Amino acid sequence: MDNTETSVLTADEVVVNKLSVYLVFKRVFDILVSFTFLIILSPLFLLIAICIKIESKGPIFYKHKRIGKYGKIFYLYKFRSMYEDADKKLEKMLEKTLVRKEWEENFKLSNDSRITKVGKILRKTSLDELPQLLNILKGEMSIIGPRPVVEKEIEKYGKDKAKFLSVTPGLTGWWACNGRSCRSYKDRMALELYYVDYMSLWLDIKIFFLTVVAVIKGHGAK
Repeated sequence: MDNTETSVLTADEVVVNKLSVYLVFKRVFDILVSFTFLIILSPLFLLIAICIKIESKGPIFYKHKRIGKYGKIFYLYKFRSMYEDADKKLEKMLEKTLVRKEWEENFKLSNDSRITKVGKILRKTSLDELPQLLNILKGEMSIIGPRPVVEKEIEKYGKDKAKFLSVTPGLTGWWACNGRSCRSYKDRMALELYYVDYMSLWLDIKIFFLTVVAVIKGHGAK
């Protein structure tokens, strides 16, 4: 008599196994892509750095505290697109009620005088985001995922806060390729949570190509 026990995976175990394989593939893809593009784009990095330094005083890169997976704090890298005294200017600007209201609702300003001329071009083309390839290489971010937020923003997610923080933030995501800054913050949260609920290889591929189209057309970038 054959006493060998047959192991049957439950539906939940199958889902977990598939998710694990997907996450491993996603991380390998992130490392290969970020490393490759950091090398290929190094001449562009140099050109952008020169343009930033010629126009205004201050560092080439800007780093900002963000909330990562499981609430871990990390510093997000960008090319500096604002004047060096941007924080002081913001305090002055927020003295106006309408400006403060817009900032508190969207954490962005539609007419932001703090942005340099070079910065406007970098933001319009999304080139200011390129240094985040370093964040991806370090494992703090992924190519695809919800955009990382600041502490004040995460509170807006309420009961969905833990769900939002359960995945690695990305360079681009479902919100970023579907209107981005043209969307209300409420729409943004819904789109980001949609990705968390349905994240998969096929959705990542779709987001990747939609992002390419959005960047070429300049949709949603401010």
